[in-house]
Parts: sequence; structure tokens; C-alpha cells
Amino acid sequence: MEKQAILAGGCFWCIEAIFKDIIGIISVESGYIGGDVPNPSYEQVCEGKTGHAEAVRLTFDPEKISYSDILDLFFDIHDPTQLNRQGDDIGVQYRSAIFLLDKAQEQVAQDAIVKAQAHSKKPIVTKIEPASIFYPAEAYHQDYFYQKGQENRYCSIVVAPKIAKFRKSHQDRIKKQASA
Repeated sequence: MEKQAILAGGCFWCIEAIFKDIIGIISVESGYIGGDVPNPSYEQVCEGKTGHAEAVRLTFDPEKISYSDILDLFFDIHDPTQLNRQGDDIGVQYRSAIFLLDKAQEQVAQDAIVKAQAHSKKPIVTKIEPASIFYPAEAYHQDYFYQKGQENRYCSIVVAPKIAKFRKSHQDRIKKQASA
């Protein structure tokens, strides 16, 4: 039986690209969640006035990867100590958040934050938020890094090194067909 998770940890291009490569992840969809404007556009979200976060909705096979493992990887692929930002990406749209899809996810999320805090000298600022409507991002954002990212300077400077670092430190988690 498939399950889902919704996570926000900065620019969705990076989070999406990394999770697409992980064993047990069936699909990854970039989108917007946690705001108050119906069906926001990328431009509106980037202005930081809608309250939405750039996020990914993961569909996963819990027999191959647990929700707890997904959250451990999530904390490893972004900086959960930066409030409303990731590096030079600044604003509420880049916040670190776990969006709960059911009650069972809440305790797992709380435990994951405690675990991440034990490995960090700085305070973890990741928020646990109830899931609201997830709005899929525009089609050109889906699978962005693998479709157009190599042509994008931001992706070559920020996303590609994160993917390479993740693959090196988590080789046992990478799907066989993933390529550098």
C-alpha cells in the first residue's frame, strides 16, 4: 500500500531531484502548500506574500522505506537550522516544514526533529504543520533538475553539488538507474 509525505526544505528543485533517486520513493511532485491564496502561481509564491512553501509530495512504498527514514534523509539534504531560508534563498516560501497527512505522522515527525537536534549544535527550526491543500507546481517545475537544470546556473551551483554529496554519503539508498 502506497503512502505519502509532504516536505518543504528550500527550493523544491533540489529536494525533488534527490528524492527521485531514493529506493522506495515511487513518485515526487513539486508544489505549494501552507498558504492562503488558492492555486498560487510560482511567481506569486516567489514574492513571499501567499504564505505557501515550495514543497514536494512524495509517494512511497513503506515496505521499502519508512516515513521515519524519509524524515532522516530530509534532515540530511537541507539545513533545518535556517529560519525561512536555505542559503541565499530567503523567505517563508523556503521554510523547513513537515506537513502532516495523518495523525500517525505527527509522533514520527516529532521524534525525527528530536533526533536531528541531537546531531546539531544549532536549534532545529523545522515546523510541523497540518497539511492544507497541496497545489502542484506548473508543469515546467516537475522533474526540473533532470529536464532543464543543467542549463540553469542556480542548479549547477546549488543543486548539483547537493545531489552529488547525497549520493556519495547514501550510496545504499540510491536507485540503480540514478546517474550523476
